[in-house]
Amino acid sequence: MKPEAFAAVMATGIVSISAGQHGYGVISWPLAVLAALGLPVLMYLAVLRWPSLDLQSIDTVVGLFTYVAACAVVAARFAEYGPALWILGAMGLAGWLALIPMLLVQMRRLGPTGLRDRARGTWELASVGTSGLSLIFVAEGIVFWGFIFWGVALCLYGVMTLLIAWRALGEPEVRRNVPSDHWILMGGLAIATLAGEHIYGALPPGPIADAVRVLTIATFVVATVQIVPLAITSRRQMLDWPAVFPLGMYSVAAFGLALETGWNALSVVSQVFFWIAFVAWLAVVVVVVGRVVRLTSGHGLRPE
Repeated sequence: MKPEAFAAVMATGIVSISAGQHGYGVISWPLAVLAALGLPVLMYLAVLRWPSLDLQSIDTVVGLFTYVAACAVVAARFAEYGPALWILGAMGLAGWLALIPMLLVQMRRLGPTGLRDRARGTWELASVGTSGLSLIFVAEGIVFWGFIFWGVALCLYGVMTLLIAWRALGEPEVRRNVPSDHWILMGGLAIATLAGEHIYGALPPGPIADAVRVLTIATFVVATVQIVPLAITSRRQMLDWPAVFPLGMYSVAAFGLALETGWNALSVVSQVFFWIAFVAWLAVVVVVVGRVVRLTSGHGLRPE
């Protein structure tokens, strides 16, 4: 089990949310159940694997932010059930509080050039998880901390994106063969857009709310601009969970922005991306099942 294994729950949960927004309950509920069941299963497997995890590796630390994001996504899916929102939110926050100091220590240890040489798309997971907690805070009525976490998420996104861009400028191979995890660059802005939408809706009218709205629209625009380059450079790597979550997240963000702004065209965009995300989810499931069959066929279950 890899540290970023919780990305499967993230992807399943967000596609479930998008399906529910568009009235596809027959799709939404089975996916919601899968996400809800998958989270504790992966938590159990993570506990078993914990002694062998290299927590001195920054890639391991950022990968574990998928746990934070998974808690937030499942909490958002079952937000109408108050206890689920608070329990899952507390679980995600506890994970975030444990991981952030570890991340900062590793970043300080590596220094600017060390960070540049290792930077990759999964590092945006720190921002994704933080935005997810922002959403949970707002859903719980704690708007101040939702706003603070949103700001932290945007700062983390900016730092990680600069490091990834710095590496790409110096390594042409990174630009030519973009891995699937670079889709999280778009997903990080999509979930920041959604968090901004919720914060804007919770704030009283005024300059702060206006600034949040402008920044929210800006994050959505930048996320949109990234889609075509990512599709061109990494379309062959789309069959993986790190690509499915951003597609579903973009659908949910577009739907929320359509409600906030009244731009009905975004509802159509949201529906299109829901189907893209759902088809991608199905394709990844087929790939994962195939891998499991190959690993277990004739040899017994072998841990990764």
